[in-house]
Amino acid sequence: MSDMTRKEIQKVTEKVYNNIIKKYGESNHHETLPYVAIEDTPYSDEEVPKDLYGEYCSMLNEITLYWKNIPSLEMLARTLVHEYQHYLQSPGWMTRYYNMGYNYNDHPYEVAAFDEEEKWMDVI
Repeated sequence: MSDMTRKEIQKVTEKVYNNIIKKYGESNHHETLPYVAIEDTPYSDEEVPKDLYGEYCSMLNEITLYWKNIPSLEMLARTLVHEYQHYLQSPGWMTRYYNMGYNYNDHPYEVAAFDEEEKWMDVI
């Protein structure tokens, strides 16, 4: 369960997201910046995997943050940096890599997004 309230996460998200945009720029694969949604849970039965902090949907061009799972400012920043990397990446290649046999743990785009998370302090 998050130590941060939904309202705190909303406020911090705006600042961190603007810093991410300044740091990384805009994607060549989308016409607009992604919308950031802050949700309770992706599941109707409230059974949320505790390590699901957020996700990016290229079809909607939307980053969704699951605020109840985000325990700290660090995890919020890491999640936004990670999901923003997916916005910057080619949706077609995201699928191609999975079709080539990569899984979540060794997918080149996931590896790159996790590596970029290490720079989370640059955006707070």
